[in-house]
Amino acid sequence: MAAIQVGRKCVKIAGNDAGTEITVTKVIDDAFVEIKNAKGKVQRCNIKHLEPV
Repeated sequence: MAAIQVGRKCVKIAGNDAGTEITVTKVIDDAFVEIKNAKGKVQRCNIKHLEPV
């Protein structure tokens, strides 16, 4: 998906932390990216669970 790039601000729309704003730090493959939330926690996330801001 072209809208999901490194440095892009997104909002999580699924999971326990739905509604939080995150930053994409690394694109892993076509389905997953590495994200960092406001507290600095780094985790892997499915692109389907993100909506670009």
